[in-house]
Amino acid sequence: MPTDANTALRWRLIALVGLLALLAVGIASWVLRASVVNHWLAVHTGTVNEPGPYYGFWSGFGSDIAELGILGAIGTAIYTQVRKYNCHEPGCWRIGTHPAAGGQFVLCYHHHPDYQGQKPSHDLIARLHREHVEQQTAIHNKLQEIHDHLHGHPTETPSSS
Repeated sequence: MPTDANTALRWRLIALVGLLALLAVGIASWVLRASVVNHWLAVHTGTVNEPGPYYGFWSGFGSDIAELGILGAIGTAIYTQVRKYNCHEPGCWRIGTHPAAGGQFVLCYHHHPDYQGQKPSHDLIARLHREHVEQQTAIHNKLQEIHDHLHGHPTETPSSS
């Protein structure tokens, strides 16, 4: 295993142990001061000091359940838009502005196979444009050849005088 992977694994383990320790301290604090914590939760969720059972909950904290659903829908919409426009390389959050595989994927310059991890230079852009124009011309000429063959007459081309 490379040392970078060992270091990353070690930091993840340290973070996990730290979170577990923090969770244990929180649970111990709750158990030791249960009446205070439970009263705070009851007041802030609206389940005490109200005229009927759970009236305070549905009028206060419980009414936020629908708002959480709306926020979840907004978050999902934002995620799908980001996923549409960011690089299609798994794990890459750069904005993908360069089509690859005939437009099937959108990649950043770092992952695009033509750019080899470098920002596109003027020479590269000119070469790719020239190749694209040549390809489009070849396709057009082939289609024209097929058209002429099917209709039995060549189209007139302007002659140079």
